[in-house]
Amino acid sequence: MQFSRSLRAAATALLLIATLGATSAPAQIGGALRGAASRLGGKLPVGGLLEGKPPITTSLEDAKWADASKDNFTPREAERSLMQLQRTPNGGFVLQPGYWTMDVQSYCLKAGTHGPGGGDGYLYAPPKGPAEDAVMTIVRNSVNHPEIDQHKIQTLLWAIIARAKFEDLSSEHKAIASRLLTPRQLVSLNRSALDVLSNSALTDALGGVPEPLRQIAQAEAQLRQMLTTPGATFAEMERVAVLSGNAPLGQNSREVPSGRWSLHPDGYYVRYLPRAYSNTRVEIWVPQGNPSVGKEFDPATHIAVPGNTSRQRLIQSGRPQHG
Repeated sequence: MQFSRSLRAAATALLLIATLGATSAPAQIGGALRGAASRLGGKLPVGGLLEGKPPITTSLEDAKWADASKDNFTPREAERSLMQLQRTPNGGFVLQPGYWTMDVQSYCLKAGTHGPGGGDGYLYAPPKGPAEDAVMTIVRNSVNHPEIDQHKIQTLLWAIIARAKFEDLSSEHKAIASRLLTPRQLVSLNRSALDVLSNSALTDALGGVPEPLRQIAQAEAQLRQMLTTPGATFAEMERVAVLSGNAPLGQNSREVPSGRWSLHPDGYYVRYLPRAYSNTRVEIWVPQGNPSVGKEFDPATHIAVPGNTSRQRLIQSGRPQHG
């Protein structure tokens, strides 16, 4: 009961802060988050670096809807842009029969892994994990804030998967977070944050941890430090999060050819053709009489999961990728 009252009080306080505007909110958010996190039990200890569930747990095992019978299949209908469909408040699209495509802004959700390439295919899976609600909220709300640069949104998503302390982000990022997330979500994210570790402490914490978990944990720790240290550029963070060079075949990988369709639980077919981690061509096929007609395609509920587990999971958005 006391926990619930504290949480409600912290959320109410942050709601008031969030309404003050982007100029005054960042500095006040930091202080409010510190107080709220203290009242709600603080943050995870250093020992929690590899304990418990990661913020997003979606994996290849969750991609259960692949349809190999549709390999090399292209719908006969004329290709049309998703932007011709009615939009929803979530930034999604109301589906109608036809073959719909769009290059969308997509986002990396697995730091310390390789971007798309090598002919590896991607399959549909839903967002899962303790931070799934916050991640989907950011992606959904970004549609109504086209003025927020894609890099800033990606940085917030990296902050979540790296479990960075939101109270220690830059003033600009705290202002953006207050526009895309609810006060309750901000408190929850700050409460699950991890400490920034020195190189020696990180080495000790990861002692004996096998690859690729070590590589991912190191990348997350580096991002956590960069996100809360003034001066780090997006390009520097990107080099840590998105590995270059040839991607090895990850553990428990599956052979998934590029362009394989997934049959979404709502009945439509979807496939992902990433041009880069930040730009994915999404294709949707809705046959005549399909039960998905009139239902919503909400890109924020779609994570494109690679058959090669050493590559990145890519969450989709309803923002078109221009250029």
